[in-house]
Amino acid sequence: MTAQDGPTANASALGDAFSAHGRVFSNKELLNVGYVPNPSAIVARNDEIRRLATALNPAITGDNPSNAFLYGKTGTGKSLCARYATNRIAEAAADNDVSVGKAHIDCSQENTETRAVRATVRALNDPDETGITVPETGYGRSRYYSLLWEVLDDRFDVAFVVLDEIDCLDGADYLMQLSRATEAKKLRHCSVGIVGISNKIKYRDRLDERVKSSLQERELVFTPYDSDALREIIRSRLDAFDEGILTDEAVAECASLAAEEHGDARKAINLLRHTGELAASEGADTITVDHVHRAKNLAEQDRVGALLVGATAQQKATLLAVVSLALVEKTRTFKTSEVYSAYEDICAEAGLEVLSNRRVHDLLREWEFLEVLEIERTGGGRAQGSYLQHRLLEDPSVIRSVFDRSDRFAGIGFTAGNVTTTWSNI
Repeated sequence: MTAQDGPTANASALGDAFSAHGRVFSNKELLNVGYVPNPSAIVARNDEIRRLATALNPAITGDNPSNAFLYGKTGTGKSLCARYATNRIAEAAADNDVSVGKAHIDCSQENTETRAVRATVRALNDPDETGITVPETGYGRSRYYSLLWEVLDDRFDVAFVVLDEIDCLDGADYLMQLSRATEAKKLRHCSVGIVGISNKIKYRDRLDERVKSSLQERELVFTPYDSDALREIIRSRLDAFDEGILTDEAVAECASLAAEEHGDARKAINLLRHTGELAASEGADTITVDHVHRAKNLAEQDRVGALLVGATAQQKATLLAVVSLALVEKTRTFKTSEVYSAYEDICAEAGLEVLSNRRVHDLLREWEFLEVLEIERTGGGRAQGSYLQHRLLEDPSVIRSVFDRSDRFAGIGFTAGNVTTTWSNI
């Protein structure tokens, strides 16, 4: 080992990573995913808030509120608006001596009926007031329901149960129980309003007709933010940075990129945070458009890399088939037959067993669940029937760069449009 390869050289090479960077952030907390902004920072959602408040408004006088379901892609402000509207309704009700309870349940975690009802009663209960203890384990579902009805009647005139990511909830029995509690005489005087939140706009189609009839919910669709709205959202977080370090051009570029790709406020703010971190690591005096572009690429590579780490070889092969087509055909939407043909070529090159069409379809659905793909059925016109279209939501060049670091799939060739190609000549 030479002196250059020794501990001193290693310390020198790593020194920048462990030394204090130049000042960029003054309050980085404002860029955290879990940060809930001040109501004044809610941008471009006045109409949705007004419609939701109208549905919930009867609670102000102690009457039955309407149920409401909020649909829209991730990062479009659904949860934020639900929290804001239920808080405002509860405050207005208090002025009328009406007690309103609020439970916000994450159905991606509390994804069974028992877990959901347990989480709800725990969120609404105050042991000091009710004398009721709700354990994490040890009770059956019916016992948790009994406790829920008891807590609701003891403490509240009206209660809002906000079910975030409601499409993750296994079955709809919980919705039936909540929506029919008064009719079934489970509750003596408390009314329950359900606010369901989902990024699956067709979630309602999965519900039993009895549930739909019982809910009678109002539906609100949250469209993706445009660049103007995203620019305002980003500007509402400017206090996260030292004064003068974030240029107007960088703000506009963050908003433009986010609006062009997804209209997701969370991702726009995430990009802003990654950009600031990159600028800080380089000791930059200002954050520029170049920082934005480089941070975007690095963040996307990290995110795609994290998805691929846990993926099987067959899962990777199906995704690589779509990416292959996107890079060659310069579009991002393909029929199942096109994807399967590219998948067969990749399996041949990688030495993988070729799975059936049905199994490949299942694997593609898994990428849809992870929001890497979007799959929808469409008509092919007269005499052509319907078929599935698979649209790649991620930048194919970013996914390719991650695959390039994979021993098994680096340099894999494939066929698309009767042209055989490889990564090296894309």
